[in-house]
Amino acid sequence: MSIFKAYDIRATVPDPFDPRFACPIGWATARHLGARRIGIGRDARATSPEIHEHLVRGLRSADVDVVDFGLIATPMLYFGVDALGLDGGVMITASHNPAAYNGLKICREHAIPVGGDTGLQEIEALCAEAPAPRSGGSLETRDLRDGYLRHVTALFQGCPPLRVAIDCGNGMAAAGLEGLLEELPLETERLYFEPDGTFPHHPADPLNPENLVDLGAAVRRVNADFGVAFDGDADRAIFVDRAGTQISADLIAALLARGALRRHPGATVLYDLRSSRATAEAMREAGGVPERCRVGHSFIKAQMREAGAVFAGELSGHFYFRFSDTLVADDGIAAFAALLGELHREGKTLDELLAPLRRYAASGEINRRVEDVSGLLRTMETRYRDGSQSHLDGLSVDYDDWWFNLRASNTEPLVRLNLEAADADAMKRHRDRLLGEIEGHGS
Repeated sequence: MSIFKAYDIRATVPDPFDPRFACPIGWATARHLGARRIGIGRDARATSPEIHEHLVRGLRSADVDVVDFGLIATPMLYFGVDALGLDGGVMITASHNPAAYNGLKICREHAIPVGGDTGLQEIEALCAEAPAPRSGGSLETRDLRDGYLRHVTALFQGCPPLRVAIDCGNGMAAAGLEGLLEELPLETERLYFEPDGTFPHHPADPLNPENLVDLGAAVRRVNADFGVAFDGDADRAIFVDRAGTQISADLIAALLARGALRRHPGATVLYDLRSSRATAEAMREAGGVPERCRVGHSFIKAQMREAGAVFAGELSGHFYFRFSDTLVADDGIAAFAALLGELHREGKTLDELLAPLRRYAASGEINRRVEDVSGLLRTMETRYRDGSQSHLDGLSVDYDDWWFNLRASNTEPLVRLNLEAADADAMKRHRDRLLGEIEGHGS
């Protein structure tokens, strides 16, 4: 099984990801990027220090000067690579995966991602040519905290005096929140701020509702205005309302787009194709030009750069900002800060801002195992040919009063269904029919 995935390098440690393999990966990354200076950071997993040691050895073997940012959140790495004008960066993290996993997220200059189609395959092939390690380049440490704080606070003006529950999931969000919370007039109920790569309380995957139980309970216990949970490396954020109920990330994206459009009137903003129609409608009402985008951070960042978009939102809780002419990045901590800015400007509660956006009924993402995914998609394309179809990512079919998207998993023989209709009864009717057709395919 290859440890090289569609967007990054990730697997269980030490099998199949032997920490020693980080040495040739480091050398190959430097060679592929043609880099002279590369920034690195790591999360708090038990295997991160050993991977870090071998990664540094490999990078220095390629005559690269390494700038070590230490224990940080992934968005801090992106900031550091761009702010210091580095040739690339490597973050040691397995994001939201369980403790047994680890991995490497690689980017080039200006934090442009390196994925399967944009360099990871070449890096994997180059690993076979890696020489014996030697100390060619230098190693320095750099503290990003003050610079990152200024970077995030530039996104918003003002913060209301709210009570907020925050669950860091024992991941790296606390490293990015440090300093920020001290400057804001917030009362905070803090859960699991201590970085701990064993994740003793729950996995740092806030997209799973089971991992939001503690946050929801904390919101209700202290009567908080809302809550936020971060994934393991803090590039994602999921919010809950004052009842402790998860808020769909596409609705948060609609709110955050308003702030981006005030800074950049009339600009292009992106929403992933699983998002509610209310998201695009709200973006248009705010004076923006909404465009659909496919799922996946490398695709979204590339489309943002190509279209000159100033913001993008993804249903998985990734929120993307154009921080400058050179930096486009997803950042859960920045999303939290930007939402506080919106609440300050609007002078309303989060529940009040969300109420008019909750105008449709969505199914949420539903997974089904299908051996012949491509055959299923062809069948559904023919069956629903009377709708308006798109193949941006899988099959999307739009009707006047409902729509659906079917797309294949990148890693398993699964299809993922998202569907939305004008009301709950219509949504359930269309959902159940589609699921029956999916489950009956090939039988």
